Amino acid sequence: MNFSYYPGCTLKNKAQDLDRYARLSAEKLGIHLEELSEWQCCGGAFSMGKDEIASKLAAVRALNGAKEQGQDLVTPCHNVLKQANDAMAHDEEFSEHANNYMQLEKPYKGETRVIHYLELLRDVVGFDNLKKAVVKPLTGKKVAAYYGCLLLRPSKVMQMDNPENPTIIEDFLRAIGAEPVLYANRNECCGGYAVLEDRAIAQKKSAAVMENAADQGAEMMITACPLCEYNLKKNTPADGRLPVYYFTELLAEALGVKE
Repeated sequence: MNFSYYPGCTLKNKAQDLDRYARLSAEKLGIHLEELSEWQCCGGAFSMGKDEIASKLAAVRALNGAKEQGQDLVTPCHNVLKQANDAMAHDEEFSEHANNYMQLEKPYKGETRVIHYLELLRDVVGFDNLKKAVVKPLTGKKVAAYYGCLLLRPSKVMQMDNPENPTIIEDFLRAIGAEPVLYANRNECCGGYAVLEDRAIAQKKSAAVMENAADQGAEMMITACPLCEYNLKKNTPADGRLPVYYFTELLAEALGVKE
């Protein structure tokens, strides 16, 4: 199976190992990820300003690139892409302005289906099939899933899981042999976007997430957001910090393709 692929900025720069794990794991599961050519940063955050067009054009170009390849678009960094896609499909004024800016041969109207990598594992591969492909199960590992702010919200656009009681990462953990640990703060903000303005707030929020997971018996934490991974690692006091992993690293380890 072939899919267009948008890795996002972090996985192409500071976290190249995580991108490599995603590609190796996909190939092991019979999926080829074809990286979009000449893609740009999606902007990192989706502006709510109706008249803010320029910062969203990179996301629209990526979406149109997948349309031109005739493939669904897989990404581990889906929030801005899904929101831009929804705007192009349902906000006529925004869509008209964006298409006028880009002067595409054929206007883009939100035709591309955007799939988070975890959705690929759940809905295309299937967690049962993933479990069968595991060669090094994480047996006995008690892992806390951290969802954070943007993986599931806005829920009507992301349409990935229940935003209040999600299960996709816990089901993923079970498929690779780990024991998921439930805790109250798994959907709470870790403060990643506040680091530059007020690091103390980021430290307080990340520590609260980490302490809550540890209190429930977690030995490590997994996240699907590179910014969350960085913040939880860098802004949680060392004496209360659990090991934090990006989901593609644990996936590659379980599939036996981690170098």
